[in-house]
Amino acid sequence: MTDPLKSRMVRHSPSNGPTSPDVWGIYEPDTGSIQYICADPKTKQAALIDVVWNFNPKNYSFSTESMDQVLEIVRDNGLTVQWVLDTHPHADHVMASAHLKARTDAPNAIGALVPDIAKIWADLYNLPDAFDPDTDFDHLFEEDEAFKIGDLEARVMLSPGHTLGSISYVCGDAAFVHDTLMQPDAGTSRSDFPGGDTAELWESIQDILALPGNTRLYIGHDYGTKERKEPEWEATVDAHKAHNIHVKDGTKREDYVARRQKRDATLSLPDRILAALQINLRGGRLPPAEDDGNHYLKLPVNRFD
Repeated sequence: MTDPLKSRMVRHSPSNGPTSPDVWGIYEPDTGSIQYICADPKTKQAALIDVVWNFNPKNYSFSTESMDQVLEIVRDNGLTVQWVLDTHPHADHVMASAHLKARTDAPNAIGALVPDIAKIWADLYNLPDAFDPDTDFDHLFEEDEAFKIGDLEARVMLSPGHTLGSISYVCGDAAFVHDTLMQPDAGTSRSDFPGGDTAELWESIQDILALPGNTRLYIGHDYGTKERKEPEWEATVDAHKAHNIHVKDGTKREDYVARRQKRDATLSLPDRILAALQINLRGGRLPPAEDDGNHYLKLPVNRFD
């Protein structure tokens, strides 16, 4: 029997009305990541959010099956890609941003504080001039900035904690909240990467939970639980407030911070992080080829516990 957590699963969450988007969630089993298509049902204009460029950390090879799958869904549903969006420079997968921009002619975008994240990692890699997000992304979204997906109104929420510059995208009754919340039975995401902060993550989550109760929250990752063996990625604000094991109504800030930090202290680095950040801070591009025509990554030694 096939393990659902190892399968490429797709689910469609249909629009709930004229201001509500169609949403497709596409599960990427190697990293437990969920990729999204957010589309205006009327105009068929769509944003692609947090799409994966597949990377094998065993032999440092790349493949395109995830972005191919996402673009196939786009074609099958008669959609046109208007935006290629990421919520933050991911630590556990390589972003497909630059490739999708080339394949769709849509602009790529991320948050305005990503240059500050780039400075942290430029120091960790000792690559002072390696990263220039202002060049590698077409747009850097400011906090509360408004934009459109087709005729639908969308806006940006600054959601730091997992990284210092993470953002969420809110479009109608859908919010793409990345590595803040997990599913209600799994809690919340880690906050121990360079530039992360547990107290800031708490505040970001409170802002998200202040959205209308029927808002559909779409998370960045799911790994199942001991009881739940199938991936999930959608739950409403009301469901999180009632049932989220880390932040449901009645949870005290200091209790959450202590619990999250205790859990984070047990977690190891993701196996893709040191490769992924070098690429993602270039907008999903490899470092420039060297004189032999090949690309090389630099790995810091003894910089992390």
